[in-house]
Amino acid sequence: MSESSADRRRAILENVRALGYAGAGELARTFCVDSSTIRRDLAQLERAGLVRRTRGGVLPADPAEAVDTPYDVRRAQHAEAKHVLGQAAAELVEDGQSVIIDNGSTMYQVAQALRRRHRLTVITNDLMVALCMSEHATHQLHMTGGVLLDTVYTLVGPGAVASLRGLHADWAFLGAEAVHPQAGVTNVNVVEIAVKQAMIEAAERVVVVADSSKLGRRSLAPVCGLESVHALITDDRLPPSERTAYGPALRCVPAPADTHR
Repeated sequence: MSESSADRRRAILENVRALGYAGAGELARTFCVDSSTIRRDLAQLERAGLVRRTRGGVLPADPAEAVDTPYDVRRAQHAEAKHVLGQAAAELVEDGQSVIIDNGSTMYQVAQALRRRHRLTVITNDLMVALCMSEHATHQLHMTGGVLLDTVYTLVGPGAVASLRGLHADWAFLGAEAVHPQAGVTNVNVVEIAVKQAMIEAAERVVVVADSSKLGRRSLAPVCGLESVHALITDDRLPPSERTAYGPALRCVPAPADTHR
């Protein structure tokens, strides 16, 4: 899918959430596309649990129905910042170590940066991360079991949790929907929570990687408190006045000037 399509679907989500309702015809005019294109956009967002279609338009999904932003939408959001965050996260890892990589577009950037390392043992529940890491011949790659969330290429459920039990890794890299000084790390998709918590339990050190748009926010379900996080890597667009609240684990990485906001 083109980046313009991902941008349009992200903008549709913002429009619906801001207004509380959006008509399909109005959306087609706003984005200068035909009605069949809008229908496809709305169908994918509905499959992801982000909107509810009604006669002639869409409503925001109830929080309990929310699943996750589709991968193609997330991939285009803050793409430049995610790239530099992935580079910064990979600098923590040495050749020969074991690494758990969570799901998501930011984690894909971590995986790409880790291809510079050698002889890593990599465990992931993300199909896109697995494909990325499989291109490096010296890495030993383990996929969790589980049930596929097809809009985000993620394996979840008891099978995924069971795959992580009893493992010990040097690092776990986690993405986050939201990170808050008091609420800690939270996520919109409740079916991912147990898998993320199993990753935390299996790792000696936990690193949360999230662009600054995620900080200061709370999402639906708690993953862990900040006391469980050894490093929180974000970009330097986080205002200096807000940084102290995240404690000594916070690391702010310079973001490119043209980061998409």
